[in-house]
Formats: sequence, C-alpha cells, structure tokens
Amino acid sequence: MSQSALAHSHIDPLNPPHGGVLKELYLPAAEAEALKQRSATLPGWDLNPRQLCDLELLLNGAFSPLEGFMNRRDYSAVLDDLRLADGTLWPIPIVLDVDDAFAATVAIGNEIALRDREGVPLAVLVVEDIYFIDPLQEAHQVFGTTDRLHPGVADLLERRHRVHLGGRVRGIQAPQHHDFTELRDTPRSLRRRLAHLGWERVVAFQTRNPMHRAHRELTVRAAERASANLLIQPVVGLTKPGDVDHYTRVRCYQALIRHYPEGTAQLSLLPLAMRMAGPREALWHAIIRKNYGASHFIVGRDHAGPGKNSKGIPFYEPFAAQQLLAEHQDELGIRVVPFPAMVYAANRDVYLPSNEVQPDDEIRDISGTELRRRLAEGEDIPAWFTYPQVVDILRERYPVDRPEGFAVFFTGLSGAGKSTIAQAVIARLLEHSARPISLLDGDEVRKHLSKGLGFSREDRAANVTRIGYVASEIVRHGGIVVCAPIAPYRDSRAEVRKLIEAHGAFIEIHVDTALETCEARDRKGLYAQARAGKIAQFTGISDPYEVPNNPELRLDGAASNAATLANQIVALLRNRGLIA
Repeated sequence: MSQSALAHSHIDPLNPPHGGVLKELYLPAAEAEALKQRSATLPGWDLNPRQLCDLELLLNGAFSPLEGFMNRRDYSAVLDDLRLADGTLWPIPIVLDVDDAFAATVAIGNEIALRDREGVPLAVLVVEDIYFIDPLQEAHQVFGTTDRLHPGVADLLERRHRVHLGGRVRGIQAPQHHDFTELRDTPRSLRRRLAHLGWERVVAFQTRNPMHRAHRELTVRAAERASANLLIQPVVGLTKPGDVDHYTRVRCYQALIRHYPEGTAQLSLLPLAMRMAGPREALWHAIIRKNYGASHFIVGRDHAGPGKNSKGIPFYEPFAAQQLLAEHQDELGIRVVPFPAMVYAANRDVYLPSNEVQPDDEIRDISGTELRRRLAEGEDIPAWFTYPQVVDILRERYPVDRPEGFAVFFTGLSGAGKSTIAQAVIARLLEHSARPISLLDGDEVRKHLSKGLGFSREDRAANVTRIGYVASEIVRHGGIVVCAPIAPYRDSRAEVRKLIEAHGAFIEIHVDTALETCEARDRKGLYAQARAGKIAQFTGISDPYEVPNNPELRLDGAASNAATLANQIVALLRNRGLIA
C-alpha cells in the first residue's frame, strides 16, 4: 500500500491483524524510577553483550510472548519440542546464565538488578528458578552439532555458564544506543511507523551482511510476490565473528535503499544476538518480525547458517529453514516467502533466481572472500555486482594497502621464557619496520590493568580477557600487539582468539618449557613457595596448565636462545603475509 492510503487505513498500530499482542515489560515511569532507586540495594549482575541484546528485546516486546528469562520447564520444552511449556511455538532458549560464585548468593524469590557494562540498572529479575544445564545436550538439540567451528556452539561450550536463573523481569529503562538512533525502532514504534505509511502488507528481510545488487533484486521480487512493501531489518547486535561491523553495514544499507522505487522500502535496525542456529533461528526470526508488525518474511537459502563444519560440510542443508517454517506456517502468524539465491547471468545482463538459470547462461559471482580480496588489493568491483556508493563505503572501511593488525600471543608456565622471547620478537620486528608495536606483559598487566584481581580461576580468566580486549582494540586499528601472560586455561585463550580474530590475525605461541627448567630459572622463588604451600593456586604446581591443542607454533623455551626462537616466530609471521 502506498503512503497515500493512510487516510483510508484502519490499522491498529499496536496490534495489527497479522501481528501478535506485544508484551512490553517496562514499568510505568513512576514505578520504574522507584525500582531504579531500590535496585541500588539489590545484588546485581552485569550483563554480557548477548544477555544485553536479549534483555532489550524482552523489554520492548520483540520476544513476545516471553515475560522474562526461561525457567527449567520452558528451557527443556524449547530444546525438546521448539515450544514453551504451555505449547507456544518458540525455538531458541532465552536464558540468563551466571557464574557459580554469583549463583551461590542467590535464592528463589530474590530480586536481582540487571545492569549494563557501566553498571546502569535496566531491569530487575525476580528469581523463580535456579537450574543447571548440560551444554552438550543443548548444542545437539539447538544447533544439531557439538563442532566448535559453529560460533553458537563455541559460545555455548566455551563461554556460557552452566547455572541459569529463570524468572520474570520488570523494566526500568532501555539500553542506551548512540548510533543510528533514528533507525532503532521498538516493535511499538515500528508498528506506528508502518501504520503511518499505510502499509498493511509488509515483507521483512533479515541480513547480517552488506547488501548488493543480488539482494536488491531478491527483495524486490519477494515484495512483488507478496504484494507487499519491503522492510529491510538488519541485525546490529551480535553476528558471526569476522562479519563486517554494523556501522559500515548500516551505511551500505542507507546507500542501497535509495535504489528501490520511492515509497516502497523502509530500513529499521534489530539489536538481536544471533545464534547462527539455521532452521531454528529462521523460525525465531519470523516470530520476531511478526512482533515488529511484518505480515510476511523472506527466507532464503541457508538462512542463518554459519558455513561449513570442521569436515568442510555445511552445518545445515540449504533449504532446511524453508522446510521447517513451512511445517509451522499455519501457527506462525506471519507468511513465509521462500526464495532461492539470485545469480547474475552475464549473457543476459540480468539477475535470475538460481532455479531459472538456463544451460547456456554465463553465471558470474563474487564471494565475500573475493570481495574482501579485491577491496584489499584495490581491484575493480564490477557495477553488475554492487552500486558505486556501496563500493565507496566499503573501500573507506577497508583501504588499499592498509596493513593487517595482528597479535602474537605467548602462553606457557611461569619462567618458560615468554617475556624474553617476546622482547626478542619485538626487537627483530623493529629492526625492519617502523610500525608501532605494543607489549602486554603478564606482570605489567597485573600491576596496572588487572590490579586487585586474585588468582582464582575466575580472576585469571578476567585478567586474560582484559588482555584480549586491549589487544583486539590495537589490532582493530591495524596495530601489532605482543602478549605474554601465562593464560593457563583453554576457554580464556579461545575467548581472546575470538576477540582478536574479529579484527585481524591471532598467532598463538605455546612456550612449552619443562616444569623443572622453569623452576630452575625461578629467580623470585615462587615455585619453592608454591611447593611449600605458601602460594595457593600456582600454575603448574597447585593449579593446572591446560596445554594448547593447536597453537600456531610450539617452542621449547630451553631448546635455544631467545634470538633463535624469535627468528622462528618472525619467519612464521612472514609466511603468513603479516610482515614483509
């Protein structure tokens, strides 16, 4: 429907015929202020990025009919049947996981303040259930795999806590966003906007990547098929590690949307934390878009799939998502518009659905990897693939000849030689390059960045994560950073790898020096004190060191001098193309 139809429209913007009833969880202003004041006296949990996205969509009604984080009954029902305990269709667990130390302070009936990273109270949870989960079981049932190459599985097995708190939440205030505020709709505000435009039929399109001409052609055809206007609603919460940042993507969407017929397409952002759960996620996306007021939802090939597993096989069949949504079409409350991939036929100079390609068609394509290579090397990106305005934005984000940032991350026992080898590597690099190099040494980080942390597993993990965060920021800006902590735990090192590889290369160096050699080198007498019981939780003596399974390089710190070992690392960096 065009904008001129508004005067004749009788759409209820809050509950359109094709949208579900919104369950917004924000309290009235006076009650919210009173709860905000009282939350200062409550135990508080600082939400991680995934939990923060989930809370925002709980509070604003995008996760309707949910009224909080799932209890054990709902969680189990979702895993087993893709439904809540009352039978309502819902395919993805929405849970609040907390660490063991915090869980030990909580009892059923308690209230907990849920806070953002700055400690701002956003909501209060009334604890109705405390339960433990089996992450391997959840991985099997939700993702269909335990392969850690799946980003959702990696997050579940390596970063999520096993203890969960279930209960209703009462909203105090929305999380604050400073970017693209005019595009950040709630379900209520987007329903109002669509009603104001007079749009009764709205087909929503999900994306986590920049859009190009093929996407434009697909969405135009899907809208025509549904006799609907188009809502482009990209995810700007958590997506797959290594994806283009949402700031760049939104600028690309803003440039692309000008190429749709006037008055036919709108752009709105979705602060969702994707799980990359393939068919289940597609079902979830459809329910969320219904809550935002869409009447139709486009489901393409390999919707929300994370790519290939460790055997090189796609995690999900290409049309499994379309099949699952077709099974539940009657109760979804939103119509599914299945669509094949669009391909470019050079001989006809047109985009076609892949199922309409003829044997003599000359099909051309540019993969995401190929696009990044062309951007990095300054090669031409043809007009048939994307629009010049989009290319300009991507070239600004990925300038030609900009060196890739990288981190050299040493791990090993105290006294293994990490710091000495790290210094030798830095010296060798600076002999041949003027690029700035930062050193994050374990002792120095403890003194400044992690002052006040102890040596419990949780504090050690926090220390390593802080190193990873700082390193990722250096790498993000094209810098070189050398890290030399003990980093005894695999899950902490995996978290650091994820942080850094979102922006550049991560080179893990295991300095595999024998324990007796490390003890013999110990000038501070720390090992002797640990063996005497004077130092608790000392790595290698009273606390484990988890040996890396697949580091980029493993060195014996006693096999040669630091300069020789540094040469091996520099050679590796050169072979990887990270240095000249």
